[in-house]
Amino acid sequence: MLGFRIAKRQEPLQWGSFFIFFAALALSLGISCLLLAIQGKPFMRALLLLWEGAFAHGYSLEDTALKSIPIFLCSLGVAVCFRMQVWNIGAEGQYALGAVGATWAVLTFPDAPAWALMPLMFAAAAALGAAWAAIPAFLRLKFELNEIISTLMFNYIGMLLLEYYVYGDWKDPASFGFPMTVMFPDTAIIGSMFGRIHWGAAVCAVVAVMLSVFLKRTRLGFELMAGGENPRAARYARMPYNFLVMLVMVLCGALAGWAGLIETSATLNRLQPNVMVGYGYTAIVVAWLARLRITSIAVFSILLAGLRVGVENLQLELQVPAAFAGIMQGLLLITVLAGQFFNWYEIKRVSGMEGEVDTLGNSGNSGNSGNSGNAGNAGNASNTGNTGDARNAVNGGQE
Repeated sequence: MLGFRIAKRQEPLQWGSFFIFFAALALSLGISCLLLAIQGKPFMRALLLLWEGAFAHGYSLEDTALKSIPIFLCSLGVAVCFRMQVWNIGAEGQYALGAVGATWAVLTFPDAPAWALMPLMFAAAAALGAAWAAIPAFLRLKFELNEIISTLMFNYIGMLLLEYYVYGDWKDPASFGFPMTVMFPDTAIIGSMFGRIHWGAAVCAVVAVMLSVFLKRTRLGFELMAGGENPRAARYARMPYNFLVMLVMVLCGALAGWAGLIETSATLNRLQPNVMVGYGYTAIVVAWLARLRITSIAVFSILLAGLRVGVENLQLELQVPAAFAGIMQGLLLITVLAGQFFNWYEIKRVSGMEGEVDTLGNSGNSGNSGNSGNAGNAGNASNTGNTGDARNAVNGGQE
């Protein structure tokens, strides 16, 4: 009788991750095409529209690059947390607080020069985003509250806090009742480097280099990576584990806050509710797909940003629901993570005779162990008898 068993490979497949990713991508696209076909949509034309909307033209490439900037910054922060096995799901709320902090700086000091206002915006965005992330970190360290639940709940509070200000005191009186602030002054707007690509892309590059150096070249970065691999060993080695947990959460909050600042300043030029489009949640998918590697995060940020832009094209041409982008992201994540299983494990085909031989071998070993135990008992009894005879001989001699 034939059967199967799962065995771990001695070493991962060469180029396995490369082929597994493309196989998973093809499978996720195939399932997406099936869903489109069920709705009566021409799936081949849909794939073509998806590609054209994301990467085929200069305007679409710029749009993809612009959307990848906040996704990249949020993904960097999330990846650092995940390295420490701190499951921060709250990048969306921290992104919202960063946008609120930057807007506060602009509305409080509207006449400040650019050399003073821009650093103040970055400082305020980082401070509010970091403070928002520090609260769940404190709750985990002090009360052992699961950070998945707390950061997820803080997302909704952060988004509602943003709406509170936009619908309230910060609403532009000349906006005809629409929830938005006044336009930012030119000194508070991040300018463009070329075309529509703004200096936020340069911020991403600098942050990526600095974070890579920090993780690979500093003692604190080594402790961070070691603490994530084995928290108990890190505590035993007297590494500052609690400090590291707080550090990664604060760092993630600051990076997500900068993402909110850049999107508010460079793209919208004001604060309004539609700044919240789910970049923080997309960052979680990007971090896992990239396996927490900084260079891979850049690639997957562009890929998923292109997916967002392409689905917008599908909405216009084929009236596909906006939620279809989320469905495709979920399918891609599930298929890639499932495919990575085969990079480390293989399914072997075994016969029933092999299983019976293994069972008989184990039974034989058990029998041998039992015989050894019996021999040991007999030896002990013999030794006891010999000891008794010797004692009798000694007593007889004394008499």
